[in-house]
Amino acid sequence: MTRQVRTRLLVAAALALSMNVQAQDDAQYLEAAERWIDSEFQPSTLSKEQQLEELRWFIEAARPFRGETINVVSETITTHEYESQVLAKAFTEITGINLVHDLIQEGDVIEKLQTQTQSGQNIYDAYVNDSDLIGTHFRYGFVTPLTDWMAGDGEAVTSPTLDLEDFIGLSFTTGPDGKVYQLPDQQFANLYWFRYDWFSDPEIQAQFREIYGYDLGVPVNWSAYEDIANFFTNEVSGDGTVDGQKVYGHMDYGKKDPSLGWRFTDAWLSMAGAGDTGIPNGLPVDEWGIRVEECRPVGSSVTRGGDTNGPAAVYALTKYIDWLKAYAPPEAAGMNFSESGPVPAQGNVAQQIFWYTAFTADMTAEGLPVVNEDGTPKWRMAPSPHGAYWEEGMKLGYQDTGSWTLLESTPVERRQAAWLYAQFTTAKTVSLKKTLVGLTPIRDSDLKSPEMQEAAPQLGGLVEFYNSPARVSWTPTGTNVPDYPKLAQLWWQNVAQAVTGEVSPQQAMDQLAEQQDDILGRLERIGMSTCGPVLNEEQDAQYWFDQPGAPKPPLENEKPQGETVPYDELLQAWKEGRVR
Repeated sequence: MTRQVRTRLLVAAALALSMNVQAQDDAQYLEAAERWIDSEFQPSTLSKEQQLEELRWFIEAARPFRGETINVVSETITTHEYESQVLAKAFTEITGINLVHDLIQEGDVIEKLQTQTQSGQNIYDAYVNDSDLIGTHFRYGFVTPLTDWMAGDGEAVTSPTLDLEDFIGLSFTTGPDGKVYQLPDQQFANLYWFRYDWFSDPEIQAQFREIYGYDLGVPVNWSAYEDIANFFTNEVSGDGTVDGQKVYGHMDYGKKDPSLGWRFTDAWLSMAGAGDTGIPNGLPVDEWGIRVEECRPVGSSVTRGGDTNGPAAVYALTKYIDWLKAYAPPEAAGMNFSESGPVPAQGNVAQQIFWYTAFTADMTAEGLPVVNEDGTPKWRMAPSPHGAYWEEGMKLGYQDTGSWTLLESTPVERRQAAWLYAQFTTAKTVSLKKTLVGLTPIRDSDLKSPEMQEAAPQLGGLVEFYNSPARVSWTPTGTNVPDYPKLAQLWWQNVAQAVTGEVSPQQAMDQLAEQQDDILGRLERIGMSTCGPVLNEEQDAQYWFDQPGAPKPPLENEKPQGETVPYDELLQAWKEGRVR
């Protein structure tokens, strides 16, 4: 036997041994996949055979990274707790990649992300952060555009079953350049919440009609919401009680706290009617009141063509303060977002105009005053009412879209492994079960599944809303905001001054608009590589009021006739493909 032949035989033997070891390793991970499919990943829109085939791809793609430890982070909500406690463990057992999924507060997620982008030091290998930062991400260049990634360094680790078109929030994570920057991982909207049992009570209905001259129902406009708030706080049963219990027609929060900023940046101004028409966000003026020309922010103040301190924005802040003081429980003004969230479940609140569907799971627990003995809710969710300045074609509310984000400062190999986990947590194998646990749907196929339809009666309208044409009018903060972290912190500080009475609503919004313009000016001076701000010269406010669209001049009547719609008719409209 020649040396050359012996060499070939040795190579072949080594290859065979390697393939045998690899097959044995894969068998271990396939066995884990089968175990997880049977024990945890049900129900799914995929058959068990399809689930196993999808996970087989993850096993093969993960081979180069086995034994590595990957660190990711997200805020603390039910969906991410499920990922951290269940899916991270499953991913490790199925792929051999050690996955550490940290849970911290939302503000801390942003702080870590900023620190990494500014220092270049790799703190986490992937982040779940809100798509509200899309305007920041596509301008600064520190986020990896997923469109480029999936065609380049991430191609070999991009799942063939990812099915981007199935994600209901993909437009929210897409920049003006048409590139996808983030992968949606969870979504929840702020909707209108109300006590369906009280609104359906014939005696209560008769009392309302006698006083207000129209039917008690889901309010279409803020006038009706205000009437209903006053009715339940002061007039139902003659003294604001139901079954002898003191009730309130409104719930909110007003503590001087960063979460007070979300109460406004999460589309409150557009619900009032500030900004322009346009989905997912108003153009050229968005729901923050920031005007863009082409893709460049040019101002927030009315004198620069913005709407942050316009009549609609001042109306939005004024109504918020008036309702908080007149119709909410007295303690609400001292609460933050987290503290106020569970209050409606205590059973003494009739409605809430600004209610996040992320609280759905907490509002359906057995034994709560707002849950029937059979487990169905006494409450329902419905589209938010709009303010006096609102017009057709404007967004009508906010939708949070927590999304997987990769940073350029993360080494490519670590990004690749983290990208596998991001896809795993959103894969069809696990997404339906995750949706049923956290009630933050991301896939259209999950929403249309028989299992979601079966769960619908226990979820108070969540499934019906997400399957309705109304869904597209609830969107996150858009691309007009060039630096979300810098600008967002201004809101709660100025709003808080108006809540305490230190300044008037007009003064608070004037200060906010001026401060936003100051930051836009600073960003203009330092320069941004993509679509940076270029401030308009100031002009008299009337000049802009005379132009089409936002900013809109003040209305003579900010409280038109109240309008309501029966909830059951609304559901039927959704089933027929109509908004209402």
